[in-house]
Amino acid sequence: QVQLVESGGGLVQAGDSLRLSCAASGRTFSSYAMGWFRQAPGKERRFVAATGWSGGNTYYADSVKGRFTISRDNAINTVYLQMNSLKPEDTAVYYCAAERVLGDRVLIDQWSYEYWGQGTQVTVSS
Repeated sequence: QVQLVESGGGLVQAGDSLRLSCAASGRTFSSYAMGWFRQAPGKERRFVAATGWSGGNTYYADSVKGRFTISRDNAINTVYLQMNSLKPEDTAVYYCAAERVLGDRVLIDQWSYEYWGQGTQVTVSS
């Protein structure tokens, strides 16, 4: 069982940066693939970024590639999403997700994840 708690959201202006954190409970965090997803008002939840258990294997949605960076610190059971050059279209509730995997796999399908956080709001004004 894994519990996830996101933090770091807020209201920023276009071009600003934010770093989201997702703290996970449990002793086997390093066995979990982690992902970030987002849901804008009136839209479906969409993939943003994902990392395998080592942190060395990552994947990004085209819309955030080059601006966002996912990383993890297995020593403190935390995954991060560094968001730079934010745009108004990045406005959404951001969720982190976890799934125990074999091997250093990246999961980009939300249906592959069993555990979810409660979400943190990111609002980017123009």
